[in-house]
Amino acid sequence: MSSRGLQQANAASGMAVHDDCKLKFLELKTKRTHRFIIYKIEEEQKQVVVEKLGEPANGYEDFTASLPADECRYAVYDFDFVTAENVQKSRIFFIAWSPDTSRVRSKMIYASSKDRFKRELDGIQVELQATDPTEMGLDVFKSRAN
Repeated sequence: MSSRGLQQANAASGMAVHDDCKLKFLELKTKRTHRFIIYKIEEEQKQVVVEKLGEPANGYEDFTASLPADECRYAVYDFDFVTAENVQKSRIFFIAWSPDTSRVRSKMIYASSKDRFKRELDGIQVELQATDPTEMGLDVFKSRAN
């Protein structure tokens, strides 16, 4: 991996962000070619990479099933909803997934890198932090989207 393929993202934790992270986010935001993106920190390489992309036809269940039960992840989800006035809208959510069962070191790395990584993704509208699935239930998305 050349240094050109990486961009320094977090001086404090020394975490780099692979170019793909921003490119795929841009595709989700502008072309809506992805329903969601799961990001993973490669601790050995000290960089954030794209782990999984959700197809536009994928729904919320596909998204939650893609998050590991006992490992931290960052995720972006393009949430479609209908307003009280019956208008179709969407919101781009950033989710910091940090389950209680994940390793303490992992939680610390994800927590210390989150804000800097999130700034690389221009267009996040709502942020959620979740330690268990109930904290990012469909009801939570709906209430935070408006």
